[in-house]
Amino acid sequence: MENRSNYRKFLLLWSGEFVSSIGSGLTSFGLSVYIFQKTGSAADMALVALLGFLPVLLLGPLAGVLADRYDRCRLMIVGDGMSAIGLVYILACMFTGKDGVFQICTGVFISAVFSSLLEPTYRALVTDMLTKDEYSKAGGMMSIAGSARYLISPLIAGLLLTISDVKLLIIIDICTFALTIVCIASVRNSRMICKKSENESFMNSFKEGFKAITEKRGMIVLIVVSSVMTCFMGAIQILVEPMILDFQTSKVLGIAETVCASGMLVSSIIIGAVGLKKNFARILSFSLMLCGLCMIGFGFKEDIYVICIFGFMFFFMLPFANNCLDYLTRINIDPSKQGRAWGLISFLSQLGYVFAYAFAGILADSIASAGNIGVGRGAAIVIMISGALLALSAIMLSRFKSVRELEKGENNV
Repeated sequence: MENRSNYRKFLLLWSGEFVSSIGSGLTSFGLSVYIFQKTGSAADMALVALLGFLPVLLLGPLAGVLADRYDRCRLMIVGDGMSAIGLVYILACMFTGKDGVFQICTGVFISAVFSSLLEPTYRALVTDMLTKDEYSKAGGMMSIAGSARYLISPLIAGLLLTISDVKLLIIIDICTFALTIVCIASVRNSRMICKKSENESFMNSFKEGFKAITEKRGMIVLIVVSSVMTCFMGAIQILVEPMILDFQTSKVLGIAETVCASGMLVSSIIIGAVGLKKNFARILSFSLMLCGLCMIGFGFKEDIYVICIFGFMFFFMLPFANNCLDYLTRINIDPSKQGRAWGLISFLSQLGYVFAYAFAGILADSIASAGNIGVGRGAAIVIMISGALLALSAIMLSRFKSVRELEKGENNV
């Protein structure tokens, strides 16, 4: 495969994903506030998040195979465009007054089915477009786009909810799809083309993808430990909103989430500008350990300032961990197999989120009921326990030599 850079075109593609991330964040924030105000249950909020995540998880491996067989830009356009169907359905239900938890869950699920095409396809497309030396910088930029839904969206959504309702947020999200599709289409003729295996059966494609991620012991360890860690980190993602909404308004929640997520922006800019050069395995373990300690501080006290301080530190460390995971994976998998590999990696490593989304809300409600405390404090206790377990898991990860050996890389880029 020709080894040439399309970094400017990558920035165009990234811009579309940045806008899409903001739109998705508006809907996610708005629906979370809406469900909590409607039911007062952390479990109901977690259910919506779970149904929005499950299709992406379960269909990820299939999407990865498709990304290695067909035009990756077209798949992204289909995924982005068709995911609007679920949002239109939710909007229609709200305008007709039939906007119960069931209808919202249905719309979120439909949207997530089509969104499942995006993650492995986007990551494989970035590998197509860039050289190995640009992977780390690109990872930093991708972290910035990912942080937009936590940094920009909550602030905008919190302010808009003071003058309107969740329907406006959903409409804005739907409108962002058009710009995203234009950006994807603009880079279609500029990417580096990998050899496709169109005559290969789906089963063989799955086998090749599984082989690609299990050839090295370090990759297996990384995936297993990542799955455990996503379970603990999923707790803070799903419980931060009921924790704060239990004693503050949606406006304060939006401001707090923006302040916390600004940590991700700061570190993503640093990584995007200079990139990480070495010691990826050590940085991964250290950053995840600090994330766990910050989760303990995050839930320690019902004080919005304390929450913002530890939240900022938590999000500051996340891009370092994500960048290291991204880099170690890219340099150890053949580019022609990256789509199916990313699909399988996403499926396996994010299984922990399923447990977090399924049980964190229920556990928080149960602790609150048993201890005769508010749902917010129940959520805080779950977050602190998860943080302690995350820090312990990160320390264990640092002891694996096979993970450190991944830094040598052998994907023939």
